[in-house]
Amino acid sequence: MMNNRFENQVAVVSGGAAGIGKGIAHRIAAEGGTVILFDINKALLQDVVAEFRALNFTADSYAVDISDENAVKAAFEKVEELYSKIDVMINSAGIVGPTSTKITDYPVHAYDRVYAINLRGSFLMVKYAIKVMEKNDYGRILLIASIAGKEGNPFMAGYSSMKAGVIGLVKGIGKEYAGTKITINGLAPAVIGTAMNNETSPEQLAYMISKIPMNRLGTVEEVSSISTWIVSEEASFTTGFVFDISGGRATY
Repeated sequence: MMNNRFENQVAVVSGGAAGIGKGIAHRIAAEGGTVILFDINKALLQDVVAEFRALNFTADSYAVDISDENAVKAAFEKVEELYSKIDVMINSAGIVGPTSTKITDYPVHAYDRVYAINLRGSFLMVKYAIKVMEKNDYGRILLIASIAGKEGNPFMAGYSSMKAGVIGLVKGIGKEYAGTKITINGLAPAVIGTAMNNETSPEQLAYMISKIPMNRLGTVEEVSSISTWIVSEEASFTTGFVFDISGGRATY
């Protein structure tokens, strides 16, 4: 681990109360950054902030539904008011939605919910993070996509298509801001060992692991390692790109 890589930097991490989001926030805080966690789970957020502060990390949190524009806008305005800037934004919040479900059986309301959080939420988080970052002409944005967005997982129409949308967002907005010092990148993990997998049927999980040549789940620590490089000052010549962390599943 590189000490103090994020010293004097302010990072907003959505989905920060658990899983990948919490892991990335922990790594940034351990390297000197101030982390502000967004999550819909208020009780869990408070526990994580207490845990971080016990480690002498600088951490704060806001209960935010990232599909709600007013909530996202208000949270970013509050962060800017308190900290005057945002250097890093990682959007890790997301839901799986129905699995092992044929499209003909896939409820439209469930599809809309996956859209609202995974794609609309990504759009809103980028929009309002950039509004703050533009004032300092510096920023690092990372959207957590999925290998499902590149290759498509059958029987997961909502998740696969919305993560593909996240990849399109990264590529488009990355080019939009390529002339600035604000970079926008994505990360497409294969299956990572998190509590989110509890919502995936065992059959679906087994199928997804079978597609990974390393024949194992990725770890949160592995995701945190590549993610923190992507949002560091070092990653200055990469934007509009989607990195893979897939145990060999993605080969292009």
